[in-house]
Amino acid sequence: MKRITIPFEGKLLAFRVSEDNLAEVLSPHRTTPIEDLEGAVADVLANPLGQQPLQEWIKPRDRILILSDDNTRLTPADRLLPPLLKTINEAGVPNEGISIIMALGTHRPMTEQEMVEKVGPEIFRHIKVFNHDWKNKDQLVDMGSSKNGTPLHVNRAVLDADVVIGLGAIVPHHIPGFSGSSKIVQPGICGAVTTAETHLLSTRVEDSLLGLEDSPVRQDMDDMADRVGMRNILNVVLNSDGLVVGIFFGEMRTAFARGIEVAKAVYGVPYHETPDIVIANSCPCDIDLWQSHKSLYPAMRMVKNSGTIIVVTPSPEGVSRVHTDLLNFTSRSSVEIERAYRRKEIKSGVATALAVAWAKVREKNSVIMVSPGISAEEKAKLGFTHAQDIEDALKEAFRIHGSHARVSVLTHAPDMLPVKAF
Repeated sequence: MKRITIPFEGKLLAFRVSEDNLAEVLSPHRTTPIEDLEGAVADVLANPLGQQPLQEWIKPRDRILILSDDNTRLTPADRLLPPLLKTINEAGVPNEGISIIMALGTHRPMTEQEMVEKVGPEIFRHIKVFNHDWKNKDQLVDMGSSKNGTPLHVNRAVLDADVVIGLGAIVPHHIPGFSGSSKIVQPGICGAVTTAETHLLSTRVEDSLLGLEDSPVRQDMDDMADRVGMRNILNVVLNSDGLVVGIFFGEMRTAFARGIEVAKAVYGVPYHETPDIVIANSCPCDIDLWQSHKSLYPAMRMVKNSGTIIVVTPSPEGVSRVHTDLLNFTSRSSVEIERAYRRKEIKSGVATALAVAWAKVREKNSVIMVSPGISAEEKAKLGFTHAQDIEDALKEAFRIHGSHARVSVLTHAPDMLPVKAF
C-alpha cells in the first residue's frame, strides 16, 4: 500500500492506495518564490509592460480606484499594495484620492477584520476600503451591453474614478480559462445579472474552458473592462504554498499574456494515464463548495468517460452562505436547470450557471464527496454521493469500476491544469 498525504484543514491528511491501483500523484510544480517581494513589485512598477510608468501620466487630482480580490483568494494584497500606493503618492495623488474596493463578485461581504488582514492594518487606517455590494441596486450602474450582448451592470465607483487598477492572481479557471486581469471587473464588481450570463456562456461547451488563453468568456470580460476604463493590472502567479513566483504590471492584455506564460509553467502538469478514478483535493479553495467545486474541472479533464471523481474538501462554510437556494434545484439535469431559469422558476442566474456546470460533470462522471462541512443530505441534493472519508469513497469507487481500477490524485486540484503527455 502506498501512503499519500494531501493538505487538509491546515494539516496533512493521509490515506493509502494499493500500488497496483495507483496511477499518479500530481501536484503543481515546485517553484522558488521571490525573496524580496516588495522590491520586485517596485521594479515592475518602474518598468511596466505595454505602457509608461504611472508617475508619467497619473495627475495629482486623479481619483484612483484599486480593485482587489477577496479573502477567497491568496493574492497577498497586503504586500503588493504598499509599493503601489507609494508610487501613486509619488505621482502627487494623496491618500484621500485613493480607494480600494473588495471585488467580491457574488461572494459574501468581507468583515472589517478580514479586510484589515487582506490589505494590512496601516493601509486600512489611511485608505478607504469597502466591499462591492452586488445586491444593492443603488450601487450599480447600467452600462448597456457588452459586444457579446451581456448586460453590463457595474459598481458606480468605477465610473467615478479616473484611473482603475486591477489586483489579482493568475491561475487556471474553468470559466474564463485563467483567472486574473479583467476577471476582477467581471464578476468582481458587477451585478448578478451580468455574472449570470457570463457564467452561463462558459457552459456552452462540452468540456470546461479551463486553461484556454483566449476563450469567449475572456473576450467578453476584456470588453467589459475596456468599457469601465480598467487599463492597468498588477497580477501575480503563486506557487502551491501561496507564495509569489511572478509579478506582472502594465497594460491589461500585455501584462496578462506575460503572466499566463508563467502560470502555465507552474500549474500545467503532465499526466501519463487516463485513470478510472481521480481524487481531487480542493486546497487552496477550501472555504465552501462555491470555491471548492473548482476541483471538478481538472479532474474531469483527465478521468475516463463514466469515471469517478472523488472531491475532498473541508468547506467549513458549507455549500454557500450567499447562494442558499442552490440545493433546491442542483440535482436536476443541466438542460432542466437552465430551462427553469429561463422560465424564471429559478431566481438566481449565478447559482444556475454553477449548477449547470456541476450537472455537466455529473452527466459524464459519478462524483463522490468527502467533506465534513457538507452533510450527507446536502450532498444528495447536489447529486453527489456521500463518503465519510477517502477510504470509504475509494471502496465505493472500486465497487463501481472493479478491483483493478486505476487511481490518480490531484493534491491541489483547483490550481492544476492537467496536460496529456501520451
